[in-house]
Amino acid sequence: MSEMKIRNASLDEIPALLAFWARAAEGTSITDDQDGVARLITRDPEALLVAERAGAVVGTVIAGHDGWRCHLYRLAVDPDQRRQGIGAALLAAAEARFAALGGRRADAMVLDHNELGQHAWQAAGYAAEPQWSRWVKPLK
Repeated sequence: MSEMKIRNASLDEIPALLAFWARAAEGTSITDDQDGVARLITRDPEALLVAERAGAVVGTVIAGHDGWRCHLYRLAVDPDQRRQGIGAALLAAAEARFAALGGRRADAMVLDHNELGQHAWQAAGYAAEPQWSRWVKPLK
């Protein structure tokens, strides 16, 4: 097995990342399109972390920081390469980014029906907070 590296995503690989998420991520979002991902990378070039092995994307996580809070999105690992520490390495890189930015707590968005994802987050030390609910209003 070749060595894995974690790096920042680039604008030119957005189509490949969208295809990767369609295969490896649970669910889709209204921001899962060329323009949405381009805005993310343009605004914060260090937010979208990519795990790469032998030139192929094997995992991603978005480590967003708004200047106050730290948010994690789109933790996805290639289905054929799960349980090899890729997700843990991505989360460690995201948490290091947050610490460098002065972050004090990270939160993650996890679908209620995504049991595999819930187990991964729990294994990484995250826990659901039942006193919170996510309130959403689409702007389009």
